[in-house]
Amino acid sequence: MVTGVANPRSIAWGVAQVFHEHGARVAFTCLDATQRRVAKLAAELGSDLVFPCDVGKDEDIARTFEEVGKAFDGKLDVLVHSIAHARLEDMSGEFLNVTREGWRLALDVSAYSLVAMARAVRPLMRAAGGGSIMTLSFAGGTRVAPGYNIMGIAKAALESAVRYLAYDLGPDGIRVNALSPGPIATVSGMVIQGFDHSLQSVTTHSPLLRSITSRDVGNAAAWYAADISSAVTGTTVSVDGGMGVLLPGSLAHPRAPKPQAGPS
Repeated sequence: MVTGVANPRSIAWGVAQVFHEHGARVAFTCLDATQRRVAKLAAELGSDLVFPCDVGKDEDIARTFEEVGKAFDGKLDVLVHSIAHARLEDMSGEFLNVTREGWRLALDVSAYSLVAMARAVRPLMRAAGGGSIMTLSFAGGTRVAPGYNIMGIAKAALESAVRYLAYDLGPDGIRVNALSPGPIATVSGMVIQGFDHSLQSVTTHSPLLRSITSRDVGNAAAWYAADISSAVTGTTVSVDGGMGVLLPGSLAHPRAPKPQAGPS
C-alpha cells in the first residue's frame, strides 16, 4: 500500500510505478479531495484499490486498514508512508514564531500518522509472516534547512519514530526504515524557500552531478521492500546523489558542466 500520491509528480507515485514494474499489486490511500485524480493514476497501474483516508482521525485509519485487509485476503507485505503537512506560515520566516497549533498539526500529520498506521497494519503483516514499512524523510530533519522550519522538526520526530517502531515490530518480522531523498521537483517542494537553488546545487555539487528523481527513490524503496534487505531495519538511507557527504559551503564539483554563455 502506497500513501501520499497526490499527482504525477509525487515521490510516492514514482515509488508505486517501480513497485508495479516489479510485479507488486499496489493499493493507494488519498484524501477525499484527490480521490478522482489518484484513481486515474492507479488505473494506469491496473489498480482500482484507492482508499480515502484522513490520517488525522484514528477511526479513518482503522476503517481503511480493515478495507485493505479485505482486498488483500487479510495480509499486506509493504506499507509506504509518504505523508507530510504543515501550514505555509510555519515554514517561512523565523522558526521562533511557529505556533502551538502549527507544531501540533505538523507533527500529528507528518510523524504520528506513521505510528498510527504501523499499529493498524501490524495484524496484516503478522498474517503475511512479516513485512516492510517505510517512510519518506528529508535532510532538514538532521540539519537546518532555511524555509523548512517546522517540517524539519517533524522529520526529526519521524526518523526517531522509525527506530522505536523497528524495535517494537522486529520480533514480528516487520522491518521499519526511512528514505531521505535529495530535493525533487514536486508540487509541495516548490513552495519551500530557496528550493530552486537546492535543485541546482545537486546538479553542480553532488558526486553524481545529476538531479534526483522519484524513480530513484522508488528503486531504493523496492530494495527496502524486498527480501534482499531482510536484515535491515531502523535505518535512514539517503537518496541524494551523495550531497550528504559534502561539507557545508563546498565549491561546485570541478567536473560540473560549465554554464553556457548567453548572447552578448
